[in-house]
Formats: sequence, C-alpha cells, structure tokens
Amino acid sequence: MKNPLCLMKYLFSFWLLLLISQNAFTQKNLSWPTDLPWWKKNNLRVIQTNLPAYEAATLHPDSLLKDLKACSANTLLINAGGIMAFYPTKLPFHYTNPYMKGNMLKDVIERCHRNGIKVIVRFDFSRVHESIFKAHPDWCYISPKGERIINTDMYVVSINAPYVQDCAFKIIEEVIDNYGIDGIFLNMPGYQVNNPYEGKYHGIDQNEYDKKRFAEYSGGQALPTEENKADAVFQKYLAFKKFTVEDWSKRLHALVKSKSNQIAICTYMDKYVDIIRHESQTNSLPYWPYSASDNVGNAANSFPDHIISNSSIQQISFQSRYNAVEPEEVSIRLYENIANGSGLDISMMGDMRGYEDERNYGVIRKIYAHHKKYEPYFGKYTSTAKVAVIAPGAWPSGAPMQEYRGIQLMLREAHIPFDIVEDAQIEHLAAKIKKYGLVILPDITYLSQASVQVLKEASRQGVHLIATNHTLFDNPEALRDLFGVKIINKDHEGSGFYLTPDKKEVFKRLDKQKMLFWKFNLGLYDMSGADKTFLPILSKGRPGPPEIIGGHEPTGYFGMSIKEHPSSKAVILPINLGRLYYIHGYEQHKNILLDAIDYIYPEAAKQLFTNAPERIEVIVKEYLKNTPENHLKNTPEGLIIHLVNLTGFSGNTYFAPLPVYQLTFKVPASFKPKRVFTMVASKPVPYVWKNGYVELKLDKLEDFEGIVIEK
Repeated sequence: MKNPLCLMKYLFSFWLLLLISQNAFTQKNLSWPTDLPWWKKNNLRVIQTNLPAYEAATLHPDSLLKDLKACSANTLLINAGGIMAFYPTKLPFHYTNPYMKGNMLKDVIERCHRNGIKVIVRFDFSRVHESIFKAHPDWCYISPKGERIINTDMYVVSINAPYVQDCAFKIIEEVIDNYGIDGIFLNMPGYQVNNPYEGKYHGIDQNEYDKKRFAEYSGGQALPTEENKADAVFQKYLAFKKFTVEDWSKRLHALVKSKSNQIAICTYMDKYVDIIRHESQTNSLPYWPYSASDNVGNAANSFPDHIISNSSIQQISFQSRYNAVEPEEVSIRLYENIANGSGLDISMMGDMRGYEDERNYGVIRKIYAHHKKYEPYFGKYTSTAKVAVIAPGAWPSGAPMQEYRGIQLMLREAHIPFDIVEDAQIEHLAAKIKKYGLVILPDITYLSQASVQVLKEASRQGVHLIATNHTLFDNPEALRDLFGVKIINKDHEGSGFYLTPDKKEVFKRLDKQKMLFWKFNLGLYDMSGADKTFLPILSKGRPGPPEIIGGHEPTGYFGMSIKEHPSSKAVILPINLGRLYYIHGYEQHKNILLDAIDYIYPEAAKQLFTNAPERIEVIVKEYLKNTPENHLKNTPEGLIIHLVNLTGFSGNTYFAPLPVYQLTFKVPASFKPKRVFTMVASKPVPYVWKNGYVELKLDKLEDFEGIVIEK
C-alpha cells in the first residue's frame, strides 16, 4: 500500500462496502405493523419438507430446525393432514400416519416459532386411505367406465362429496384450533381427472354427488362424459367446475379468517388466496431455463395484489422423486425468483437429513443467505417494461405453450424487457394494458368479450398489437376490426413452404435471405382488409432429388399484415412463429418478430442497451426498499439490473455458467444516481448519466449479479 492512489482506492472501496452493509441492515430495529399480515412483507424463504409417511418416525425437530437456520429459511412448509394425519387426530374420517410418534407436528411448530420461523402446514384432500374408501365409497371418484383412480392404497375423492365438502373443513379446523400455525397450503385442489403419478387420464368424474349438484346448477342437465369444447353442456360443466371450486375456496377463506387474519392461505389458484404458489419443474423437452421468470412474471403481473411463491421442485419427476435436478438449474430458478419479485421456495422430498441427493444443499444455502443479506432490496418492485406478452393461462401446455415460450425466448435473447399477463386477466387489468406500448398475443384464443374490448380500447389509445398463429380465430369480428383479416384456412400444414422477406426496408436482419423455410402451421388468411402485407408465401414446389426440386411459386397469401389504426398498428402473423423457434431455434424466425417490432414500435429496443450475450438474462426493475417504514409507499428509490447467467445451459444439460467479462449496460433513468454498486461482488460500479440514461460497465459476471442504481 505504498502507492497513495492505491491506498485511496482501497479506503474508498472499504467505506462504500461499509455504507452498503449499514444501509442493508439499518432497518432491523424498526418493526412491521402488527396488523400487517406477515406474508405481505414478501420476503419468503420457504423450505418445504414433503414428507413420506415413514419419515415421521425419524424426523427430529431439533435437527430440522438446525438445517432450516443453516439455510437462512424463514418459513417451513410441512405435512399436516388430508391424505393422512401427521398429528394425533381425533376425527374418525382422518387416517393417521402409522409411522408417527408422539406429536411431531406440535414439536416442530414450537421450535420454529421460538426461532422466528413461520410454519405453513400442508393439506391434500385429493385422496383418502382405502379404509375410508371402504366405509364411504360414495365419497370417491368414479370414471365414465366405472374406474377408480388409485395409488397403492389411496383413492381419489370427488370434490362435491361429503369428504371435501364437510370433512375437510373439520380437519383444517382441528389443526388451527390445536396448533399455532401461520398458514395452510392446499396441494392438488380442484377436480381430478388424471392419475398424474402414473400419467393416465380417466375422464370426467361421474360420482352421484357431482351428478346431483351439476343438475341443480344447470337446470337439470346430465353430467357430460367427454371433454368436448364444442359441446354446450361441456362448456356449462367448465363453468360449473369454476363455480364449485370458488365456492369451496370462499367457505375455506371464511373459516380460516374467522380464526385469525394472520393465517395465510396458499395454493395454486388466485381466488380467496393470500399466496399464489407456482412450480418450476423439469418434466418435458425441450427444457425451459426461464421457468421461474415465466411463472413469477405471469402471476405477479396478472395478480398484483397477491404474494407469489414459485417453488423449485427438487425431484426430476413423479417417477423419480429420489433424484434431484442439477444444482445449476436450481440456481437459475432461485435467482430468477428473486429477480422477478418473488421470494425463495424449494420443495424437498422429505427431511434434509439422510437425503438421497444432497448436491443442491450448497446452492440453497448460498442463495438463501444472499437474499437474507440484501432483503431490503428484494420484493418491492415495479416493472419498467413497455412490452407485454399475453400468456395462454397460468399453466400453459401443448402447442399454445410452445408458441408462447418461443415468443418469450426471442425477446429474452434480444434483451427486450417485457411483462407477462395471463389471458383471462386482461379484462381485469384494463388500465395496466393501456400503459404498454406493445402487446403481443402468441396463439391466444377464447378471449372474453370484455378482454377483446380492452384490446380495442388500448389500440385506439396508441397500444400496438402483434398476434401470432390462431389468436382470436374464434372471434371473426375481432380479427376483422383489429387486424383487418379473415380466415380462409387456419390449420394449414406449412412443411415445405417458404416465406419471402422481400421488403428489406422492414426485414433488415434478413437482408441476405430470399426464402425462409417453414414447418408447423402456416395459416392462410384473406388480408384484403389490412393496409400492408408482407412475407409472400411460396408453394411447396417439387420435392425429390436435387435434379428436380424447385417450382416454389407465389400462392397469393402472405405470412404477415399490418392494419393502420389512427394511433397504432396491429400486426398479425397467422403462423406458428414462436413454436418453430422454441423447437428448432433458427434465428431467421426470431428475426421476423424482431424486425416487425422495430418497424411498428422501435421504442421497445430503447429500454435496454447491452453487449451481454443472449444467454445472459437481464431483468430490470424499479425498487423501493422493502422495509417497515416503506410498506405503504410506492415511489421507487432507484433501479436494479438483475443478471442471471445461463451460459451453462446447453439445451439438454445444465453445466456451471461461464464467467463473462466487460459487460456494458445502458438503461433509461430520470434521475442522476447517488451511487451504483453490485450486491454479489459488493463493489462500486463506475457509471455515466447523460441524456436520460445511466451507462455502466460490469467487469465480471459469474452466476448472478444485482446492480443497484440508487437515487
């Protein structure tokens, strides 16, 4: 330290680190309001011990507590009842875990509470033990073929039968009255038509209680036996299912809140729920490394009044519960959780002692400790995105899911910030939708009339629209009014056809290509009501050996059109653009979307400038410190740039991410920063503020970083 300049730099860095550390902890002596529900702090660090029955004999409360504390957990989620009681129940219809010794649940709760750890207890009312089934077979599911859904000695129940409609409430009340629980988690709520543990579909429940209640609801109609969306009776049945589930949830909410408003209700739905739980799982190909960002972004934007807890599921599959997913994948999930505004949540198969796959323990301890250290900088975010992507439901599946994920993938790789909004919530979030500059609808069908009206009003107020594939196919009037098109053939197999990016002033990224191959759906639409058409479709031509190929001629159809509204533009691409990119990953298909965005809404690309590689996920949020004195405030205190390094993801395997150096970022900022620093490296970051932007450079990124830009 003989060099004075080095000494000054050292002292400045030491002072800044001390200041950062002090700021992160200055609020410890302040208390949250006593009437504020505890989960509203949005600082969850959940560990779920998904206990097999036999672990009730070996779980030691003191060991469990030690493990929770070592992982910086502040919430435990543990089995209580439903399928079996993990406590000494007095109810004759509640099967008791035969391995249970003493009162394990009581001992665990008492030790957790003495150490400031909240306890949410798990109920699963989807099944009963065969002893209950034999006494009450009318309580259980029966398929149209007369089959039961059975897992060893557990039988699936019917939601409208007395076990769920009456006994479940007595079980929950028994636990609340005898144990000081902080929340209840409902696993597998609602109607069961599948045996997910064996991958078998059984059909609509034909239980007599279901038949009777549906007849009362529908005015005497018979319960349908097939899931057919074109059937008016089945549509009535879908409404019936929604009504009965919400009715049950409403009754549960009334019961729980009559006991205490400090008991949280947590499950996978949104009505009469305090914490919406989601899950990141690895159960299908191609793997989706953005699952946590997808889940949290969808739920947080669609249900802004709820707390979101997205659980990283340790197991590879239902058939492979004793093998955990890779540590690098768990790391990505957990970092994406906190970067998008959720807490941390991981689901273990059993207690942490004697676990069959302990590879993720280090990752859990590391990331949970990071969240605890910088807790004030997490959980109170506002999005800066000007683009919204509409999601086909909370749990997308099938081809619509692939289209949706493909569009997401294009935007994430291009570093275009965006929000996710569930399709069914559009009508409830009109003001939010109208604030975006661009709304993208990837294969979004079956929108309510109220939702369509929101989109029409947003378009009139200047919001641009881009729709792909089958979007609004079931609403010809909306297709005509918004996009100026009419369907000729919405399900046209596109294999062998080509698109022509002939207008190079629009398709600048495709300047060296004249023909773009196609696969999957290539809808044929009458675009005469639009103002401009693009991407002429060429016919299949002649398949065969090289000597005879060719003959690709214009079909008169186009793959894209634009309707000019007075204040906005509406683009339709009636093609499986996202699905094709999600499955095959050719950049030419991504470039179609990016060029279309540049053409109608160039501002999208001005929200973030970076040299970061495509596999660096960049999530920008406005933040307000998540501290007691700020719980009623909403004025941001700065920006955070979260960086999740996905360079280790190879498509089929998760390796350790490669370190990336000399990253640059430029983001809009209406204020001159007071200071800029990194969370992980705990270093000051040099920056420049000019022309309404903050420009900064990060020397090195490993697995994750959070760059705080403080007002």
